[in-house]
Amino acid sequence: MTRALIIVDVQNDFCEGGSLAVDGGAAVALALGDFIDTRAGHYDHIVATQDWHIDPGSHFSETPDFIDSWPVHCVADTSGSQFHPDLDTENIDAVFRKGQFEAAYSGFEGLLAPEDHVPTGERRLEAALPVIADYAVALDDWLREHDVDEVEIAGLATDYCVRATALDAVSAGYATKVLLDFTRSVHPERRAEVLKELEDAGVEILG
Repeated sequence: MTRALIIVDVQNDFCEGGSLAVDGGAAVALALGDFIDTRAGHYDHIVATQDWHIDPGSHFSETPDFIDSWPVHCVADTSGSQFHPDLDTENIDAVFRKGQFEAAYSGFEGLLAPEDHVPTGERRLEAALPVIADYAVALDDWLREHDVDEVEIAGLATDYCVRATALDAVSAGYATKVLLDFTRSVHPERRAEVLKELEDAGVEILG
């Protein structure tokens, strides 16, 4: 099997000090950084997603309900939208940005970022798709182009973007696992409910 690690939204605004911080988000960034340092060879590809909001409409609210509406966060090209500094980005092959003009929770709604925006020391050029004018490369396109059939998912937050990405992955036919130790929830009290939903859909929970 060809395996990819999908790192979901480990961004400054979702970590302590950010505008929509998830409790333990910075710890996830640090733990994932260490994990990638030691386990990068376990994966054929590593990709990451970013919330990248420009004008997402009612997704932003001055009076958010923290269910369907949220404080302003991860505005494109701001420090809050950048990856947390403790996340090791050296081995990331591609970045997919989502939510420019609407709410977008699943990484499968993301589109490939420009090549020079991928924050790697040495981008693995063999992992990059050719630049095709007028063709927006979605995460599913990229994974299929690289013959990926198994994905492992980690990041923020368990009950929103990790959940949505995992459900879309298994629905698309990928053998899907969630690395629970490398996730945190917005609403921890819903954790058991979310994990049951994922398992019922065919997602394997590790950790």
